[in-house]
Amino acid sequence: MPTAGQRHDAPQALPLLNDLAPAYRISDRSDDSAPLVAVLTARGTQAVIPPRRKRRNPHAYDAALDAQHHPVERLFRSLKQLRRAATRYDKLDAHFLAFIQLEATVLWLRDG
Repeated sequence: MPTAGQRHDAPQALPLLNDLAPAYRISDRSDDSAPLVAVLTARGTQAVIPPRRKRRNPHAYDAALDAQHHPVERLFRSLKQLRRAATRYDKLDAHFLAFIQLEATVLWLRDG
């Protein structure tokens, strides 16, 4: 479900993971929050999230697994280059998601 553009992604992580039991949760520094890491650890999911630079007690993470999130980040960066996706011209969530899925498929076919 899309959220408002000014909302942060971290609060949406836990509801999305309710029905899943992944072995790893690979993310970037923006998702480094103690409550999220604690819930993931309690579920048996390894949090592969680099610690924020200003953290007093940085936690360890697997840098090799962390490198796997860069292709996904590149995909989102490519999608944001499209004016229609960046400015969200579509008023309905269904139309916006359909456009994003279409463009992601085009990018995958072009670069894949």
